[in-house]
Amino acid sequence: MAAYVCPMHAQVRQSGSGKCPICAMSLVPEGARFALLQHMLSRPLHIAAMVAVMAGIMAAAMMLMR
Repeated sequence: MAAYVCPMHAQVRQSGSGKCPICAMSLVPEGARFALLQHMLSRPLHIAAMVAVMAGIMAAAMMLMR
């Protein structure tokens, strides 16, 4: 039986899927590749936050290049 873990809290483990009791993220199968990225892409709010952060980083980099 596969163990499920929280992408953000490695100490949270259980034998089946569910939610992390600390952050309420969906648990993913242990060893899943790109688990945090898959979780971030699972909700529109997470996608918007990632886009905002990336835009901010790009804007800061462009200002430093001037």
